[in-house]
Amino acid sequence: MGAAQAYQSLATAQKTAFGAPAYSRWVNRPLGRVLAVAAYRAGMSPNQVTLVSAAFTASGIACIAALPPSFSLGLAVTVLLALGYALDSADGQLARLTGLGRPSGEWLDHTVDMAKICTLQGAILLSWFQWGRPGLETSAGLLLLPLAFLTVNVLAFFGWLLSDLLIRVARARTPGAPVPDRGPATILRSLLRTPSDYGLMLLSFLLWSTTVYAYWYTALLAANALILALALPTWFGQVRRAEAPAEHAATGVAP
Repeated sequence: MGAAQAYQSLATAQKTAFGAPAYSRWVNRPLGRVLAVAAYRAGMSPNQVTLVSAAFTASGIACIAALPPSFSLGLAVTVLLALGYALDSADGQLARLTGLGRPSGEWLDHTVDMAKICTLQGAILLSWFQWGRPGLETSAGLLLLPLAFLTVNVLAFFGWLLSDLLIRVARARTPGAPVPDRGPATILRSLLRTPSDYGLMLLSFLLWSTTVYAYWYTALLAANALILALALPTWFGQVRRAEAPAEHAATGVAP
C-alpha cells in the first residue's frame, strides 16, 4: 500500500470526534495521521511508535525539571511534547491501518499516558521549587498548584478509562443491548472541552519563562477541576445505564 492510499484509508478509519477537544481533534489527529503513514512506510509497529512517542515526551518533561526557565527552553519543550502527543495519536492510527491493534498495545499506550500525566506535573513542581517564577514568591501555595493539577488529571484519566472499560464489560454480557446515541460531535462541544486539552497545556510552555504562566496555569487548573466535577456524575450515569441490561438479563426481569 502506497503512502497516499494509506493516508486515505486512515481518513476513513478515524475514532469518533465526540468529546475530543479542539487541538486534539483538528491539529493532533491530522498530524498523527501523517506520522502514522510515515511509520507504516518505515515498517514500524504500533508499540514501537508508542515508545518513540514516550521518548519525545520524556525528553520534554526532563528539560522542564532540569533546566532553568527561558523562552528557548519553553519553545523546545513545546516542540518535544507536541511531537510526543502526535506520535501518541499515530500509534493507534497505525494499529487500525495494519490491523495489529492488541490489548497489550492498548495497555502500553495507556501506561505511557499515565506516566506522562504524573511526571509532567511533577516536573513543573520541581522547577518551581528550584527556580521559582519570575515576579512571584515561591510559597507553599504556589507549590501546591501542581499537586492539585496532578490530582485532577489522574482522577479524570482514571474515571474516563475505568468507565469506558466497565461499559465495554457490561455490553459484552448482553451482546444485543443497544448502544446509546451520544449525539453529533459538535464544534461547540470540542471548544468547551478545550481547557482539558493536553494540546493547550503543551502550548502553554511558550509562556514558561514569564510571570503570566503561573496565572494561566492556575486558570487551567480551575477549568479542569470544573470539567472533572461535571464529568464524574456523567460517567457514573453512563456506567449505571450500561449495567442495567446486564442485570435484567441475569435476573430474567424485563426493564
